[in-house]
Amino acid sequence: MPNHIEHLVRQLTLDEKIALLAGADAWHTVAIPRLGIPAIKVTDGPNGARGVSRNGIHTSACFPIGVAMGATWNPALVRQIGEALAEETKDKGAHILLAPTVNIHRSPLAGRNFECFSEDPYLTGVMAAAYITGLQSRGVGACIKHFVCNDSEFERFSISSDVGERPLREIYLRPFEMAIKQAKPWSLMSAYNRINGVWASENRRLLVEILKGEWQFDGLVMSDWYGTYSARATHNGLDLEMPGPARWLNREHVLAALERGDLRESDLDDKVYRLLRTIERVGGFANPTPAIEQANDRPEHRTLIRRAGVESIVLLKNEGRILPLNPSQGQSIAVIGANAHWAAIMGGGSSEVAPHYVVTPLQGIRARAGEQCVVDYAIGTPIFRRLPNIDPAWVRIPASDRPGVQLDYYTDLDFGGEPVRTDTLTTLEASWFGDRIEYLNLTTFAAKLSCELLPPHTGHYHIGMSCVGQARVWLDGELVLDRWEKELMDGNEQRQTIALETGRRHRLVVEFRWPTPGNWRAVQVGLWPEREDDPIAEAVELAARSHVAIVFAGLTKEWESEGFDRIDMELPGRQNELIRRVAAVNPRTIVVLNAGSPVHMPWIDEVAAVIQAWYGGQEAGNAIADVLFGDADPGGRLPTTFPKRLADNPAYINYPGENGHVLYGEGLFVGYRYYDRKGIEPLFPFGFGLSYTEFSYDRLQLSAPMMRPDETITVSVDVTNIGDRPGMEVVQLYIHDRVARLMRPDKELKGFAKVTLQPGETTTVTFTIDRQALSYYDPAVPGWIAEPGTFTVLVGRSVADIRLKASFELVAEG
Repeated sequence: MPNHIEHLVRQLTLDEKIALLAGADAWHTVAIPRLGIPAIKVTDGPNGARGVSRNGIHTSACFPIGVAMGATWNPALVRQIGEALAEETKDKGAHILLAPTVNIHRSPLAGRNFECFSEDPYLTGVMAAAYITGLQSRGVGACIKHFVCNDSEFERFSISSDVGERPLREIYLRPFEMAIKQAKPWSLMSAYNRINGVWASENRRLLVEILKGEWQFDGLVMSDWYGTYSARATHNGLDLEMPGPARWLNREHVLAALERGDLRESDLDDKVYRLLRTIERVGGFANPTPAIEQANDRPEHRTLIRRAGVESIVLLKNEGRILPLNPSQGQSIAVIGANAHWAAIMGGGSSEVAPHYVVTPLQGIRARAGEQCVVDYAIGTPIFRRLPNIDPAWVRIPASDRPGVQLDYYTDLDFGGEPVRTDTLTTLEASWFGDRIEYLNLTTFAAKLSCELLPPHTGHYHIGMSCVGQARVWLDGELVLDRWEKELMDGNEQRQTIALETGRRHRLVVEFRWPTPGNWRAVQVGLWPEREDDPIAEAVELAARSHVAIVFAGLTKEWESEGFDRIDMELPGRQNELIRRVAAVNPRTIVVLNAGSPVHMPWIDEVAAVIQAWYGGQEAGNAIADVLFGDADPGGRLPTTFPKRLADNPAYINYPGENGHVLYGEGLFVGYRYYDRKGIEPLFPFGFGLSYTEFSYDRLQLSAPMMRPDETITVSVDVTNIGDRPGMEVVQLYIHDRVARLMRPDKELKGFAKVTLQPGETTTVTFTIDRQALSYYDPAVPGWIAEPGTFTVLVGRSVADIRLKASFELVAEG
């Protein structure tokens, strides 16, 4: 410990030490000006750095989501993303990015699967370590989360994840352990849920015995926001309660814990040490003056986001090699689907950012297709849960020609007096998080969102309003939607039909108020033209007269989000019908899926090609076009199994839980481990992904026929591009323990490498197998055991496409 930090701890009064145990507000720690201890700032991630405001006051770069990063199978690329995110975090005046999310894809329905890397602990751990290393190499702290078994959103503030010791160690703790030992994150976030009945934020066994004891984690343990539940959090491993002000790690409870002897003074000092050490690591002492938030749209980040999008895209089917498309052939291309025009670039919840810009798939395709191709668009079917935001091109600041919506804040709940602040939004949607409104230090407030609306067509429109709070909408002075006296937490959408005229500037005003203290408030007004015809019929007609039809289907942040799980694997609305009807009239139908987790594909045999594009960030449209037109090989491989049906999933019987508990009854057999053992064929296996070229695997060699526990074995394999195009390949190594004292999965991922090869090019890929790669956790010891015996090395393109095998012996020590 640096001497100056020890000196600071000795100088702090007891009250000052206690004050440091909770945040000052939603995003800052407490400062102690008397001793020169500055506040540091945290901000949400993981696919961008948002800053304080959720309303786009300062826009951010939006990167591909966590599962897309996992689908790249490229740790070097993910490290570069971490480095870029460090710059983005500094742009928001923050010191710690609340990322990465390393929870496990236990079920396809989990609402935050899109944030997490994989169903596999090894792939997750490698990616998390790369992300953290990149971030912290630029002086920004990572906050690895959510520790642990926060693998669904159902009753997330109270559910107990009941999990056995072996799966806890081998599946759910393992990626945290790998990342902590390899990359040493400077902070960690506890989960909302309970683990085997004990809240994560006060789970002494996890936070003290395992994390800080066994793993020697020397960073800061903070709670998830409002994720503390009792005074037991004072003395069971939590260092920082967020957000502030304190609810449980306050003077009353800490003094009581000290008096009872539950909390020793040395334990209190350790908490303070950890915070001060974190401030030191992120440069807080060296640069104590808070930096102002800003938006920097960096060209190099644009390029990186596009590349990451390309490397994440998984080609699932390519019948007759319909892909890549050749724009020089002068094709007519039908682009169909809501997600082609309203790009789904991220999931919902705390990971959302306001992007600098968005390239939609339709824009990306049109830009790449060029003048020789005719690209036409039809929505096919809307998939909105709420009416979509008003197109920013339709709104103007009142009495001006500037695009945008004027947002005025008032301290008077009835809009008396002058506004105390004015901001500009892009559309009629705003939300606020925290006990006090950003920039204003207000617990209660009123807001007025005003714009002039320029509709492109005369006719009837559906207007909808949803809010958490109280709101009403005025159109040209007439009240059209009213929830001014309704309950605050309703959130349901109210709709009305209105008439709009093109060429007329309609005055639209939304009044919103929040009269009581709280931590989440929101209002959104959407607009959608009324139409009498069937939009699917329009799309089918377009597809029938086009050379190729590209249907964009999937989910959006309204269907995949923090706060709730999906109810099934189905595509919302009439998307399955749309795909089938388009495919029936055009045999060259390509489906592009925007989703952060698997969806049911009953039409899979009826379409020519399927691409899994995830949520690709602000450059999603360009990345998709790069792959569709063959400017890049589809570089992604599945980081999670796609089952044929939901009932095949190993967590199915025990999901989502009941009476406050969810049993992790599948034990070790999560994801591909289960499908392998049960002999259930998934729709697409873990690690799967096609290329525009072909690869051969030859000359699998081991450096020795046997190894001792303190030794390693090197595995090498030659991989050749035997096709006529450059391509990316992910070489995957699995281990099989032939005979074990305890039950083990048939295959476990223990190595992978991504290579790019020119036609005819061969490269030798090498892996190193050590004791840990062969070990399992035995609760009877307790500890990790590498049991002597025969192990098989399996190398291939996916867990179901093993090309080469070899065996070696692990011999006993001595």
